Formats: sequence, structure tokens, C-alpha cells
Amino acid sequence: MKLTLSALESGRLAKSLHTPKYARRDLSPGILHFGVGNFHRAHHAMYLHRLFQDKKNLDWAIVGAGVRSSEKAHFESLQNQDFLSTVVEQSATSSRATVIGSMVELVAPANYEEILNRLIQRDIRIVSLTVTEGGYFLTDSGDFDIETPEIQQDANGGHPPKTVFGLIVAALKERREQRLPPFTVMSCDNIPHNGDVSRNATCSLAAVSNPSLAQWIKDNVSFPNSMVDRITPVTGETERRIVKERYHVDDDVPVFCEDFIQWVVEDHFCAGRPRYEDVGVSFVSDVLKFETMKLRILNGGHAIIAYPAALSGIEFAHEAMETPLIKDFLLKVEIDEILPTIRDVTYNELRSYLSVICTRFANPKIGDTIRRLCFDGSHRQPQFILPTILDRLAGGHTTEGLALVSALWCRYCYGADETGKRIEANDPDWKKLVSAASSAREDPVCWLQQKSIYGDLAHCAQFVSSFDKWLRRLWNLGTEATIKSYLTEEKEN
Repeated sequence: MKLTLSALESGRLAKSLHTPKYARRDLSPGILHFGVGNFHRAHHAMYLHRLFQDKKNLDWAIVGAGVRSSEKAHFESLQNQDFLSTVVEQSATSSRATVIGSMVELVAPANYEEILNRLIQRDIRIVSLTVTEGGYFLTDSGDFDIETPEIQQDANGGHPPKTVFGLIVAALKERREQRLPPFTVMSCDNIPHNGDVSRNATCSLAAVSNPSLAQWIKDNVSFPNSMVDRITPVTGETERRIVKERYHVDDDVPVFCEDFIQWVVEDHFCAGRPRYEDVGVSFVSDVLKFETMKLRILNGGHAIIAYPAALSGIEFAHEAMETPLIKDFLLKVEIDEILPTIRDVTYNELRSYLSVICTRFANPKIGDTIRRLCFDGSHRQPQFILPTILDRLAGGHTTEGLALVSALWCRYCYGADETGKRIEANDPDWKKLVSAASSAREDPVCWLQQKSIYGDLAHCAQFVSSFDKWLRRLWNLGTEATIKSYLTEEKEN
């Protein structure tokens, strides 16, 4: 049975599905969201659905939008389903399927004029984003890349704009001229200081042609930082089949995710907001410590297990956690080197959070692939591993475990696992990484000379020595023996 509003209202959907208690005709838009993929529907859209279930804030429903024509098929599937989605939340022992209806409208992807017109309308009070890191046009140093051709086109008066930030700037300009209130821009992407990054992108783009508008944006528009967290794998045929066979519904784009969910947001909204706190969102004055915990312990933890697992031929994250050597490696690096760098959080809180992370990694229902965790290391390592290394070195502490993590990533980027099986390209800069990893087999420091990733670490004798040692051992002894030697040596020390 196709997932549609008519099926929902007639009660023909499976009884095991949890369905909206609210009448969707009572909803009205308040948020335009760019990027209506799996994570958004498992996270932001789910929080709103829970609010609506309590008959609260019904004027904050979602208008979906996107700037890439490649999203067309995905949008058409949602359109054909009356914007409904099946979200299957899974623990290790149970599953719960919910039909969410918090989205009430879609603007066709890459229909820039229509998106701009929708952004200008008074009912849109929040513009939220899940556009991945690439949608922020960041340089290697983390600054907004104003020289990107797409950004240059928008900056020089291209109409209508064709980037998310070009559309936001154009809409804010129009709202200012029409004396309409501005909207809040709320990033829901997993990047450090996501609100600050969004502010910088918006104001930098506006300043190219309209400095007064840029100043008005700085003075009037809110860009709250947030920390978002929910493991949400890619949907495939297996997930579609499970939804059809178990819940008797045809959903072309179902979402499968873990049962854990977290959202911590700075409470800075210039045009009001839903009562997210009533459904579990945490509002704080400064999100930094929560962001640091998540990026270093969870995302850094993913990197710790991913590369030894990939080199050993392991396919899924839960299988890596079932491998004692990899789990011991994760715990030792986390406890000895990562947790001590996180300030303003008690040790007991950090250990408790790490325990939750380990449980989440070990959840077999998620099917989170090692290949996904290995993807885009050239951007993930500088965010999730390098800051911890730099903090450790600045404090005069050792980085043996983190140096081994970096060496494992280098070994992975050689492009073949320990059986000789080819590792397919898994990074936007894959060719460059393979070349550097090949050179590093003979001279490990070649890997650290990638300045866009490692900065000046190639000149840090302590880190270079550790990295050199571990990479040579990986080539001479293999992954298992190298990790064993790390665990044994560090225990003796």
C-alpha cells in the first residue's frame, strides 16, 4: 500500500505504524529547510512531529527546498507521498516505525525563483540547513571561499541566485527593502561552530556588493550554533523491502536511524521559534562544550574504529565493535588522549558519554558501514582528530594513539587492504591522497607534508617521530600486530 495522505486518513496503514495524531490540514508553514534527506527527516522533522503530536506550535511546519537538480527524484518521491515519511528508529533489540507529517510543502529542487519567492514570504521565520559541509564553500583553512565560481556568480548579481547562501542573502535583502522582519538561519549540519560558519558565509557574500546589507544582517539576523546527533545510514533496497514487508507500506524514501537522538542549540532566534525544549531539545547559552564532546568522542571515535576495520576487511561498525582488539584500541585512545582534552565537563560525565557512544556503535540494527565512516577523511580528520592532537601537543602530552590513528588513515589511503583487495576511491581528493600515501610508504613524513590537512605538524618532531614509527610498523607487521604493540607498549609505560 502506497504511503499517502488518503491511506493515512482512511486508517488503512498497518496498525504497527505510529501515525500522526494531528490533522495535517491544521498545520501551516513556519520553516523553510534546505536539504530534506535522511538526517533532516530523522532529526529536525522528527522533533517537530513530536511537537505536533502534542498539538503544539502547529504554525511551524516545514517547507522543503533544495538547490541541486540531482535531488529531483528524491523530491518527486516525497511529493507522491504527500510529504509523509516513515522513520524507523532502532535499538539493538527493538524497532519503532513512525509516519511523520511535519513537512507540508516542497519547492522543486533548483527552482531558484520559486525558492526565493517562498523565502520572502512573512510566514517563514526560520531557514534551516542540512546541506553537508560542501554547501558552505569552505577553504582548507575553514574560511568562506568567496572565489568559488558559483559564489562569484551570485555575488556579481546573478539572478536568481543558485546557492543556498545566495538565496538567503537575496531574500534578506528583499525583506529588508519591504520592511519585513528577518528570519533566523539555523544550521543543522555536523560542522564545528555551524552558526558562526553560516553567519560568515552570509555576511561575506552580502558584503561583496552591498556592505550596508551585510551590516544589517550582522545586526538583525540570528545564526544559532547547534550540535546535532543521530546516526542515520543511507537508505537502500533492503530498507524499502523491510518497510513494505514488516509495515505493509510502500515508501520510496524511508529513513532508518538509531533510537538515540540529541540536539543542543544556542537560544538565539530573531523571529521566534517552536518550543523544541518540550520534546527534548536542550537550549544553552554556549554550545561549545557539547560540540567538542560530540566531535571528538563520537566522530573521532568513528575514525579510530573505521580504518583498522577497513584494512581488516570488516564491513559494519557493529562488527568492528565485536572485534576485541579494535574495541580496546578505541577505549584506550579515547580515555588516554581524547577525554582529557575536553574542558568544563566532569570525568564521570565524559565516561558516561563514552559508554553511550560505544553502545551506539555496537547497535547491529543500524548497519552503519565502515566505508561510510572512512569517507572524506581529508575533511573529517582536520575536524575530528587534528584539534585533539594539537591540544595534546600544546599541553606537552603524548599523542601515540592519535598518531597511530593518522597512520592507519594513511595506510588506508594507499588504496589496498591487507589482503591486497583494492579500496575504491572514497574521498574527493582520493588521487592526491593515494599519491601521498604511496610516497609515505618509503618516507612517512611525506604524508604529513599535506599542509591543508596537517598544517605545521610536519615540523613537530614529537608527532613526526610517533607517526613515522606507527606507519612503518603497519607496513612491516600489519594492522593487528601494530595495534597489539600499541596496547602493550602503552600499558607498560
